[in-house]
Amino acid sequence: MAFAGINYVAVILAAIAAFAVGGIWYGVLGKRWMAALGKSEEDLKRRGPPTPVRMGIAFVADLVMAYMLAGLIGHLGQVTPASGMISAFFIWIGFVITTQTVNYTFQGRRWSLTLIDGGHWLVALLVVGAIIGAMGV
Repeated sequence: MAFAGINYVAVILAAIAAFAVGGIWYGVLGKRWMAALGKSEEDLKRRGPPTPVRMGIAFVADLVMAYMLAGLIGHLGQVTPASGMISAFFIWIGFVITTQTVNYTFQGRRWSLTLIDGGHWLVALLVVGAIIGAMGV
C-alpha cells in the first residue's frame, strides 16, 4: 500500500518494531541505564510506571522517525534492506549520536548513558531502515 510515495504499512510496522526495540533494549539494560542516569529504582518508582501518554509519545516519535526515514530512503535511489540500513546508519552517526553527545556533555551526563541511549537509537534506526528497505517506500 503506497500513497504519495510512502508505504504506510511499512512505516507502521517499522514504528512498531522500533518501539519493541526500545522495550527490549531498556528491559535488558535497565539497571545499567538507571546507574548511568544516577537514579535508583526508588527514584523511578516515585515517578510511577510509564503512563499511556508517555508510551503514546514514544510511539508517535517512532512513527515520525519511520516516516521520515522512508521518505529519505525513497529519495536516495535503490530501496533494499541494505540501503535502508546504510541510510539509517548515516542518519544516526550524522544527527542522532552527535546531537545526543553534545546535549549529554553539556548536561554533565555520564558517557555510559550516551552509549546506552545512543546504542538504542542505532539499533532502532537499523531495524526501521531494514524494514522500510525490505517492504519498499
